[in-house]
Amino acid sequence: MEKLVSIDPSNGEEVGHVLVTPIQEISRIVLNAKKAQKEWGRLSPQERAKFFDEIAKEVSDNAHDLTELLSREMGKDYRRASGEVRGAGYGAVHIAEEVLKAIKPVNQMGTSINYVPLGVVAVISPWNYPLMMAVNLIIPALIAGNTVVFKPSEETPLIAEEYVKILKKYLPKNVIQIVHGDGEQGKALVESDVNMIAFTGSQAVGKDIMQRSASGLKRLVMELGGNDPMIVLEDADIERAARFAVASSFENAGQMCTSTERIYVDQRIAQEFEDEVVAIASAYKYGAWNEERINYGPIINDSQREKIIKHIEDAKEKGAKVLLGGKEHPDRYIVPTVIAEVNETMLLEQEETFGPVVSMSSVSSVGEAIRKANDSNFGLGAVVFGEKDAGHIAENLEAGMVGINRGPGSGSGPWVGAKQSGFGYHGTVSGHRQFTQVKVIN
Repeated sequence: MEKLVSIDPSNGEEVGHVLVTPIQEISRIVLNAKKAQKEWGRLSPQERAKFFDEIAKEVSDNAHDLTELLSREMGKDYRRASGEVRGAGYGAVHIAEEVLKAIKPVNQMGTSINYVPLGVVAVISPWNYPLMMAVNLIIPALIAGNTVVFKPSEETPLIAEEYVKILKKYLPKNVIQIVHGDGEQGKALVESDVNMIAFTGSQAVGKDIMQRSASGLKRLVMELGGNDPMIVLEDADIERAARFAVASSFENAGQMCTSTERIYVDQRIAQEFEDEVVAIASAYKYGAWNEERINYGPIINDSQREKIIKHIEDAKEKGAKVLLGGKEHPDRYIVPTVIAEVNETMLLEQEETFGPVVSMSSVSSVGEAIRKANDSNFGLGAVVFGEKDAGHIAENLEAGMVGINRGPGSGSGPWVGAKQSGFGYHGTVSGHRQFTQVKVIN
Protein backbone atom coordinates (compact mmCIF):
# COMPACT_ATOMS: atom_id res chain seq x y z
CA MET A 1 0.00 0.00 0.00
CA GLU A 2 1.03 3.60 -0.60
CA LYS A 3 2.80 5.30 2.30
CA LEU A 4 2.39 8.88 3.53
CA VAL A 5 5.81 9.97 4.80
CA SER A 6 6.09 12.62 7.49
CA ILE A 7 9.13 14.91 7.28
CA ASP A 8 10.84 16.91 10.02
CA PRO A 9 10.66 20.45 8.54
CA SER A 10 13.85 21.52 10.35
CA ASN A 11 16.13 19.02 8.60
CA GLY A 12 14.18 17.14 5.93
CA GLU A 13 14.58 13.78 7.67
CA GLU A 14 11.79 11.22 7.79
CA VAL A 15 9.98 11.10 11.12
CA GLY A 16 7.78 8.15 10.21
CA HIS A 17 4.98 7.12 7.92
CA VAL A 18 1.37 5.93 7.81
CA LEU A 19 -0.51 4.03 5.16
CA VAL A 20 -2.62 6.09 2.78
CA THR A 21 -6.32 5.24 2.96
CA PRO A 22 -7.49 3.93 -0.43
CA ILE A 23 -10.23 6.10 -1.91
CA GLN A 24 -12.51 3.09 -2.34
CA GLU A 25 -12.30 2.36 1.39
CA ILE A 26 -13.79 5.69 2.47
CA SER A 27 -17.41 4.79 1.76
CA ARG A 28 -17.01 1.65 3.88
CA ILE A 29 -15.46 3.67 6.71
CA VAL A 30 -18.38 6.09 6.65
CA LEU A 31 -20.88 3.21 6.60
CA ASN A 32 -19.21 1.73 9.69
CA ALA A 33 -19.44 5.14 11.34
CA LYS A 34 -23.17 5.29 10.57
CA LYS A 35 -23.74 1.88 12.13
CA ALA A 36 -21.71 2.77 15.22
CA GLN A 37 -23.57 6.05 15.63
CA LYS A 38 -26.85 4.28 16.37
CA GLU A 39 -25.56 2.84 19.65
CA TRP A 40 -23.32 5.80 20.47
CA GLY A 41 -26.21 8.20 20.00
CA ARG A 42 -28.41 6.20 22.37
CA LEU A 43 -26.04 6.84 25.26
CA SER A 44 -26.79 9.89 27.34
CA PRO A 45 -24.45 12.86 26.88
CA GLN A 46 -23.20 12.27 30.43
CA GLU A 47 -22.34 8.65 29.61
CA ARG A 48 -20.46 9.77 26.50
CA ALA A 49 -18.58 12.45 28.43
CA LYS A 50 -17.28 9.94 30.99
CA PHE A 51 -15.06 8.32 28.37
CA PHE A 52 -12.99 11.49 28.16
CA ASP A 53 -11.80 11.40 31.76
CA GLU A 54 -9.71 8.33 30.93
CA ILE A 55 -8.71 9.74 27.55
CA ALA A 56 -7.43 12.94 29.19
CA LYS A 57 -5.39 10.90 31.67
CA GLU A 58 -3.89 8.82 28.85
CA VAL A 59 -2.88 11.95 26.96
CA SER A 60 -1.33 13.37 30.13
CA ASP A 61 0.56 10.14 30.87
CA ASN A 62 2.01 10.15 27.35
CA ALA A 63 2.58 13.90 27.16
CA HIS A 64 6.36 13.76 26.66
CA ASP A 65 6.26 11.33 23.73
CA LEU A 66 3.34 13.14 22.11
CA THR A 67 5.08 16.48 22.54
CA GLU A 68 8.31 15.30 20.96
CA LEU A 69 6.43 13.75 18.05
CA LEU A 70 4.41 16.93 17.47
CA SER A 71 7.59 19.04 17.59
CA ARG A 72 9.51 16.84 15.17
CA GLU A 73 6.62 16.57 12.75
CA MET A 74 5.38 20.18 12.73
CA GLY A 75 8.54 22.06 13.72
CA LYS A 76 7.41 24.11 16.71
CA ASP A 77 9.63 24.13 19.78
CA TYR A 78 9.15 21.66 22.62
CA ARG A 79 7.67 24.24 25.02
CA ARG A 80 4.92 25.32 22.64
CA ALA A 81 4.22 21.76 21.55
CA SER A 82 3.97 20.73 25.20
CA GLY A 83 1.35 23.41 25.78
CA GLU A 84 -0.65 22.11 22.84
CA VAL A 85 -0.50 18.51 24.07
CA ARG A 86 -1.49 19.48 27.61
CA GLY A 87 -4.32 21.55 26.18
CA ALA A 88 -5.53 18.58 24.16
CA GLY A 89 -5.66 16.56 27.38
CA TYR A 90 -7.44 18.79 29.87
CA GLY A 91 -9.16 20.61 26.99
CA ALA A 92 -11.08 17.45 26.13
CA VAL A 93 -12.62 17.33 29.60
CA HIS A 94 -13.33 21.07 29.60
CA ILE A 95 -14.96 20.95 26.17
CA ALA A 96 -17.00 17.91 27.21
CA GLU A 97 -18.35 19.83 30.20
CA GLU A 98 -19.20 22.79 27.98
CA VAL A 99 -21.02 20.57 25.49
CA LEU A 100 -23.10 18.98 28.26
CA LYS A 101 -24.33 22.44 29.22
CA ALA A 102 -24.90 23.43 25.59
CA ILE A 103 -27.05 20.46 24.63
CA LYS A 104 -29.10 20.17 27.80
CA PRO A 105 -32.80 20.16 26.81
CA VAL A 106 -34.68 23.38 27.44
CA ASN A 107 -38.33 23.38 28.49
CA GLN A 108 -40.36 26.54 27.97
CA MET A 109 -44.14 26.76 28.53
CA GLY A 110 -44.87 23.24 27.33
CA THR A 111 -42.28 23.28 24.54
CA SER A 112 -39.17 21.10 24.75
CA ILE A 113 -36.10 22.19 22.77
CA ASN A 114 -33.75 19.26 22.27
CA TYR A 115 -30.30 18.96 20.70
CA VAL A 116 -29.94 15.59 19.01
CA PRO A 117 -27.08 14.05 17.00
CA LEU A 118 -26.67 14.77 13.29
CA GLY A 119 -25.06 11.42 12.43
CA VAL A 120 -21.52 11.24 11.03
CA VAL A 121 -19.22 14.26 11.17
CA ALA A 122 -16.18 14.52 8.91
CA VAL A 123 -13.45 16.51 10.68
CA ILE A 124 -10.72 17.88 8.40
CA SER A 125 -8.01 19.70 10.33
CA PRO A 126 -4.79 21.63 9.49
CA TRP A 127 -1.13 21.12 10.31
CA ASN A 128 -0.22 24.31 12.19
CA TYR A 129 -1.92 23.26 15.45
CA PRO A 130 -2.43 19.60 14.60
CA LEU A 131 -3.80 18.49 17.97
CA MET A 132 -5.76 21.43 19.35
CA MET A 133 -7.58 22.31 16.15
CA ALA A 134 -8.62 18.68 15.78
CA VAL A 135 -9.70 18.37 19.42
CA ASN A 136 -11.78 21.56 19.18
CA LEU A 137 -13.91 19.87 16.50
CA ILE A 138 -13.74 16.18 17.38
CA ILE A 139 -14.79 16.44 21.04
CA PRO A 140 -17.98 18.53 20.51
CA ALA A 141 -19.00 16.23 17.67
CA LEU A 142 -18.56 13.09 19.79
CA ILE A 143 -20.15 14.37 23.00
CA ALA A 144 -23.14 15.52 20.95
CA GLY A 145 -23.67 11.89 19.93
CA ASN A 146 -22.16 11.88 16.45
CA THR A 147 -19.46 9.55 15.24
CA VAL A 148 -16.38 11.07 13.58
CA VAL A 149 -14.27 10.31 10.54
CA PHE A 150 -11.10 12.33 10.97
CA LYS A 151 -8.91 13.44 8.05
CA PRO A 152 -5.77 15.18 9.39
CA SER A 153 -3.37 17.18 7.25
CA GLU A 154 -0.95 15.11 5.20
CA GLU A 155 1.83 17.22 6.79
CA THR A 156 1.12 15.93 10.32
CA PRO A 157 -0.36 12.42 10.11
CA LEU A 158 1.71 10.86 12.88
CA ILE A 159 0.52 12.96 15.82
CA ALA A 160 -3.04 12.54 14.56
CA GLU A 161 -2.60 8.78 14.35
CA GLU A 162 -1.29 8.59 17.91
CA TYR A 163 -4.15 10.69 19.27
CA VAL A 164 -6.74 8.56 17.49
CA LYS A 165 -5.13 5.42 18.91
CA ILE A 166 -5.77 6.81 22.39
CA LEU A 167 -9.38 7.63 21.53
CA LYS A 168 -9.93 4.17 20.05
CA LYS A 169 -8.54 2.54 23.19
CA TYR A 170 -11.50 3.85 25.20
CA LEU A 171 -14.33 4.58 22.75
CA PRO A 172 -16.61 1.93 21.22
CA LYS A 173 -15.57 0.52 17.87
CA ASN A 174 -15.88 2.87 14.86
CA VAL A 175 -17.00 5.85 16.93
CA ILE A 176 -13.76 7.52 15.78
CA GLN A 177 -11.93 6.52 12.59
CA ILE A 178 -9.07 8.13 10.69
CA VAL A 179 -8.49 8.66 6.98
CA HIS A 180 -4.96 9.43 5.77
CA GLY A 181 -3.99 11.04 2.50
CA ASP A 182 -3.97 14.30 0.63
CA GLY A 183 -6.64 16.39 -1.05
CA GLU A 184 -8.01 13.43 -2.98
CA GLN A 185 -8.94 11.61 0.22
CA GLY A 186 -10.38 14.85 1.56
CA LYS A 187 -12.59 15.30 -1.49
CA ALA A 188 -13.80 11.71 -1.31
CA LEU A 189 -14.69 12.14 2.36
CA VAL A 190 -16.61 15.35 1.64
CA GLU A 191 -18.56 13.63 -1.15
CA SER A 192 -19.29 10.56 0.97
CA ASP A 193 -22.47 9.96 2.95
CA VAL A 194 -21.49 12.08 5.97
CA ASN A 195 -23.96 14.47 7.59
CA MET A 196 -21.63 17.32 8.50
CA ILE A 197 -18.18 18.63 7.61
CA ALA A 198 -16.12 20.54 10.18
CA PHE A 199 -13.09 22.05 8.45
CA THR A 200 -10.21 24.37 9.26
CA GLY A 201 -8.03 25.42 6.35
CA SER A 202 -7.78 27.63 3.31
CA GLN A 203 -10.44 29.74 1.69
CA ALA A 204 -10.00 27.96 -1.65
CA VAL A 205 -10.51 24.51 -0.13
CA GLY A 206 -13.50 25.80 1.85
CA LYS A 207 -15.20 26.94 -1.35
CA ASP A 208 -14.49 23.56 -2.94
CA ILE A 209 -16.02 21.81 0.08
CA MET A 210 -19.17 23.93 -0.27
CA GLN A 211 -19.54 22.90 -3.90
CA ARG A 212 -18.93 19.21 -3.24
CA SER A 213 -21.32 19.08 -0.29
CA ALA A 214 -24.13 21.08 -1.93
CA SER A 215 -25.99 18.14 -3.44
CA GLY A 216 -26.45 16.62 0.01
CA LEU A 217 -27.06 19.95 1.77
CA LYS A 218 -24.53 18.86 4.38
CA ARG A 219 -24.02 20.93 7.49
CA LEU A 220 -20.82 22.97 7.38
CA VAL A 221 -18.66 24.58 10.03
CA MET A 222 -15.54 26.07 8.44
CA GLU A 223 -12.78 28.41 9.56
CA LEU A 224 -10.98 29.63 6.45
CA GLY A 225 -7.98 31.64 7.60
CA GLY A 226 -7.42 35.35 7.88
CA ASN A 227 -5.47 38.41 6.86
CA ASP A 228 -5.73 40.05 10.25
CA PRO A 229 -5.27 43.82 10.57
CA MET A 230 -3.89 45.72 13.56
CA ILE A 231 -4.48 49.44 14.10
CA VAL A 232 -2.13 51.46 16.32
CA LEU A 233 -3.53 54.80 17.45
CA GLU A 234 -1.64 57.92 18.49
CA ASP A 235 -2.49 57.37 22.16
CA ALA A 236 -1.44 53.71 22.19
CA ASP A 237 1.18 52.33 24.56
CA ILE A 238 3.83 52.06 21.83
CA GLU A 239 6.07 49.51 23.53
CA ARG A 240 3.13 47.26 24.39
CA ALA A 241 1.71 47.56 20.88
CA ALA A 242 5.08 46.83 19.29
CA ARG A 243 5.63 43.77 21.47
CA PHE A 244 2.24 42.43 20.48
CA ALA A 245 2.85 43.18 16.79
CA VAL A 246 6.08 41.19 16.74
CA ALA A 247 4.82 38.35 18.93
CA SER A 248 1.63 37.95 16.90
CA SER A 249 3.42 38.16 13.55
CA PHE A 250 6.17 35.70 14.53
CA GLU A 251 4.27 33.18 16.70
CA ASN A 252 4.54 29.66 15.25
CA ALA A 253 6.73 31.18 12.50
CA GLY A 254 3.70 33.24 11.48
CA GLN A 255 1.84 30.03 10.68
CA MET A 256 -1.25 30.96 12.66
CA CYS A 257 -4.69 31.88 11.35
CA THR A 258 -4.98 34.90 13.67
CA SER A 259 -1.41 36.04 13.08
CA THR A 260 -1.18 39.82 12.60
CA GLU A 261 -0.66 40.32 8.86
CA ARG A 262 -1.32 44.05 8.24
CA ILE A 263 -0.50 46.90 10.64
CA TYR A 264 -1.80 50.47 10.20
CA VAL A 265 -0.06 53.02 12.41
CA ASP A 266 -0.98 56.64 13.05
CA GLN A 267 1.60 58.62 11.08
CA ARG A 268 2.38 60.80 14.11
CA ILE A 269 3.89 57.85 15.95
CA ALA A 270 4.91 55.72 12.97
CA GLN A 271 8.68 56.29 13.26
CA GLU A 272 8.73 55.57 16.99
CA PHE A 273 6.62 52.45 16.51
CA GLU A 274 8.81 51.18 13.66
CA ASP A 275 11.98 51.67 15.74
CA GLU A 276 10.45 49.78 18.65
CA VAL A 277 9.30 46.92 16.41
CA VAL A 278 12.76 46.54 14.86
CA ALA A 279 14.43 46.54 18.27
CA ILE A 280 12.11 43.82 19.55
CA ALA A 281 12.17 41.72 16.36
CA SER A 282 15.98 41.84 16.24
CA ALA A 283 16.11 39.77 19.42
CA TYR A 284 14.03 36.93 17.98
CA LYS A 285 15.79 33.67 17.19
CA TYR A 286 14.72 30.76 15.01
CA GLY A 287 15.82 27.15 15.05
CA ALA A 288 14.90 23.49 15.35
CA TRP A 289 12.41 22.26 17.94
CA ASN A 290 15.07 21.03 20.37
CA GLU A 291 17.32 24.10 20.30
CA GLU A 292 17.33 26.27 23.39
CA ARG A 293 15.84 29.77 23.59
CA ILE A 294 14.31 29.87 20.13
CA ASN A 295 11.23 31.94 19.36
CA TYR A 296 10.02 30.08 16.31
CA GLY A 297 10.81 27.11 14.11
CA PRO A 298 10.98 26.22 10.43
CA ILE A 299 8.39 26.76 7.74
CA ILE A 300 6.32 23.62 7.25
CA ASN A 301 7.41 22.91 3.64
CA ASP A 302 9.20 24.37 0.63
CA SER A 303 6.09 25.59 -1.16
CA GLN A 304 4.95 27.62 1.87
CA ARG A 305 8.45 29.03 2.32
CA GLU A 306 8.61 30.03 -1.36
CA LYS A 307 5.25 31.79 -1.03
CA ILE A 308 6.53 33.88 1.90
CA ILE A 309 9.70 34.83 0.00
CA LYS A 310 7.57 35.72 -3.02
CA HIS A 311 5.49 38.09 -0.87
CA ILE A 312 8.63 39.72 0.54
CA GLU A 313 10.25 40.15 -2.88
CA ASP A 314 7.02 41.52 -4.36
CA ALA A 315 6.88 44.17 -1.64
CA LYS A 316 10.50 45.15 -2.21
CA GLU A 317 9.98 45.46 -5.97
CA LYS A 318 6.94 47.69 -5.42
CA GLY A 319 8.73 50.13 -3.14
CA ALA A 320 8.32 48.81 0.39
CA LYS A 321 11.05 49.60 2.90
CA VAL A 322 12.78 46.61 4.51
CA LEU A 323 13.74 47.52 8.06
CA LEU A 324 14.95 44.07 9.15
CA GLY A 325 15.73 40.80 7.39
CA GLY A 326 13.95 40.25 4.12
CA LYS A 327 16.83 38.36 2.52
CA GLU A 328 19.39 35.57 2.98
CA HIS A 329 16.89 33.11 4.38
CA PRO A 330 18.59 29.82 5.30
CA ASP A 331 17.14 26.55 4.09
CA ARG A 332 13.79 25.73 5.72
CA TYR A 333 13.55 29.03 7.60
CA ILE A 334 12.54 32.67 7.15
CA VAL A 335 14.62 35.18 9.09
CA PRO A 336 12.77 37.71 11.29
CA THR A 337 11.54 40.29 8.78
CA VAL A 338 10.08 43.77 9.26
CA ILE A 339 8.73 45.72 6.29
CA ALA A 340 7.29 49.25 6.26
CA GLU A 341 5.52 51.43 3.68
CA VAL A 342 3.42 48.51 2.47
CA ASN A 343 0.51 49.41 0.19
CA GLU A 344 -2.58 47.79 -1.30
CA THR A 345 -0.80 46.72 -4.52
CA MET A 346 1.44 44.29 -2.63
CA LEU A 347 0.82 40.62 -1.94
CA LEU A 348 1.65 41.20 1.73
CA GLU A 349 -1.47 43.36 1.86
CA GLN A 350 -3.72 41.27 -0.36
CA GLU A 351 -3.10 37.69 0.77
CA GLU A 352 -2.47 35.64 3.88
CA THR A 353 1.34 35.41 4.04
CA PHE A 354 1.53 32.89 6.91
CA GLY A 355 5.14 33.66 7.76
CA PRO A 356 7.30 35.58 10.29
CA VAL A 357 6.89 39.00 8.70
CA VAL A 358 5.82 42.26 10.36
CA SER A 359 4.11 44.24 7.60
CA MET A 360 3.09 47.84 8.31
CA SER A 361 2.19 51.22 6.87
CA SER A 362 1.20 54.63 8.24
CA VAL A 363 -2.25 56.25 8.06
CA SER A 364 -3.35 59.84 8.48
CA SER A 365 -6.73 59.30 10.15
CA VAL A 366 -8.95 56.87 12.01
CA GLY A 367 -11.21 56.67 8.97
CA GLU A 368 -8.32 55.67 6.73
CA ALA A 369 -7.23 53.01 9.21
CA ILE A 370 -10.71 51.47 9.34
CA ARG A 371 -11.10 51.57 5.56
CA LYS A 372 -7.77 49.84 4.96
CA ALA A 373 -8.35 47.29 7.70
CA ASN A 374 -11.71 46.35 6.17
CA ASP A 375 -10.38 46.21 2.60
CA SER A 376 -10.16 42.41 2.52
CA ASN A 377 -12.49 39.48 1.88
CA PHE A 378 -11.04 37.91 5.04
CA GLY A 379 -12.52 38.76 8.43
CA LEU A 380 -11.25 36.41 11.11
CA GLY A 381 -9.52 38.54 13.74
CA ALA A 382 -8.52 42.17 14.19
CA VAL A 383 -6.74 44.21 16.83
CA VAL A 384 -6.68 47.87 17.85
CA PHE A 385 -4.20 49.40 20.28
CA GLY A 386 -5.09 52.75 21.80
CA GLU A 387 -7.51 54.44 24.15
CA LYS A 388 -9.91 57.20 23.06
CA ASP A 389 -11.09 55.82 19.70
CA ALA A 390 -10.38 52.12 20.29
CA GLY A 391 -13.96 51.12 21.11
CA HIS A 392 -15.36 53.01 18.11
CA ILE A 393 -12.85 51.35 15.80
CA ALA A 394 -13.54 47.88 17.20
CA GLU A 395 -17.25 48.29 16.49
CA ASN A 396 -16.49 49.24 12.89
CA LEU A 397 -13.98 46.52 12.05
CA GLU A 398 -15.36 43.74 9.83
CA ALA A 399 -14.06 40.75 11.76
CA GLY A 400 -15.55 37.94 13.78
CA MET A 401 -13.19 38.57 16.71
CA VAL A 402 -11.68 41.91 17.72
CA GLY A 403 -9.17 42.54 20.50
CA ILE A 404 -8.65 45.93 22.16
CA ASN A 405 -5.09 46.22 23.49
CA ARG A 406 -4.84 42.43 23.28
CA GLY A 407 -5.21 39.64 20.75
CA PRO A 408 -8.50 38.53 19.22
CA GLY A 409 -10.38 35.49 20.44
CA SER A 410 -11.38 34.53 23.95
CA GLY A 411 -12.24 31.34 25.76
CA SER A 412 -15.55 32.90 26.79
CA GLY A 413 -16.62 33.52 23.20
CA PRO A 414 -16.91 31.33 20.09
CA TRP A 415 -14.15 31.09 17.49
CA VAL A 416 -15.80 32.88 14.61
CA GLY A 417 -14.84 34.49 11.32
CA ALA A 418 -16.72 37.12 9.32
CA LYS A 419 -16.91 37.50 5.54
CA GLN A 420 -14.95 34.74 3.77
CA SER A 421 -13.02 33.70 6.87
CA GLY A 422 -15.83 31.62 8.25
CA PHE A 423 -18.96 29.63 7.60
CA GLY A 424 -20.54 28.76 10.91
CA TYR A 425 -18.30 28.71 13.98
CA HIS A 426 -17.32 26.54 16.92
CA GLY A 427 -16.62 26.83 20.63
CA THR A 428 -18.79 27.78 23.63
CA VAL A 429 -22.50 27.02 23.91
CA SER A 430 -23.66 28.39 20.57
CA GLY A 431 -20.77 26.83 18.69
CA HIS A 432 -21.14 23.38 20.25
CA ARG A 433 -24.81 23.34 19.31
CA GLN A 434 -23.88 23.45 15.64
CA PHE A 435 -22.91 19.79 15.95
CA THR A 436 -26.53 18.92 16.68
CA GLN A 437 -29.96 19.01 15.11
CA VAL A 438 -32.39 21.22 17.01
CA LYS A 439 -35.58 19.29 17.67
CA VAL A 440 -38.65 21.07 19.06
CA ILE A 441 -41.39 19.03 20.75
CA ASN A 442 -44.65 20.74 21.74
